Amino acid sequence: MANQAKYEKILDALQTLLEDRSIQTISVSEIAQTAGIGKGSIYYYFPSKNAILDALIQRNYEKPIQTARSLTSQPDISPFTRMAMIFQACRNSSSEFLKSEGTTASGAQEKAFLHQKYLNHLISELKPELAAIIRQGIERGEIHFDHSEALAEIVLIVLTVKLDNTLIPSTREEIEDTIAGLVSLLEKGTENPTGSLNFLMTI
Repeated sequence: MANQAKYEKILDALQTLLEDRSIQTISVSEIAQTAGIGKGSIYYYFPSKNAILDALIQRNYEKPIQTARSLTSQPDISPFTRMAMIFQACRNSSSEFLKSEGTTASGAQEKAFLHQKYLNHLISELKPELAAIIRQGIERGEIHFDHSEALAEIVLIVLTVKLDNTLIPSTREEIEDTIAGLVSLLEKGTENPTGSLNFLMTI
């Protein structure tokens, strides 16, 4: 990339504008003005406003995805410990993304739209990494399950939606109850002793 600093400025500008504005009301010209660069320069890096948004989401979730990829290459660590580390990285990144709460109806819709985009990104990027960790657990005899891809997807969907707590707003007790139920299903589905995966509920 010709100028990484300028690329990052564009992403920073959109992040700043999103704190108070809807993505639909933000123009490429405003992104350029906030970034302090010419509008034409934007199109050198991005073909559209949506492409800038996608890149912003990818940047904000780069850390948990890199964490997952790193953990995939460490089979000496328990697969469930690695899962917990990935979940914690996701939770930390989620809390940093889009700090604006949006009190109007349109704000709520906007927030749901943006969260749907980055939840989709998280699940699609993390699924192969988590599935690889599950397969490693199967090979080591720590997990007894025939569908690693499906298990990875189920776990990611439940945890990302519940921990994000935007698409289906829940109380802390409801979130903890859902995670406890997921952990119980994981224990039964992978033939682990009851209570052996309770540490996953501390995420």
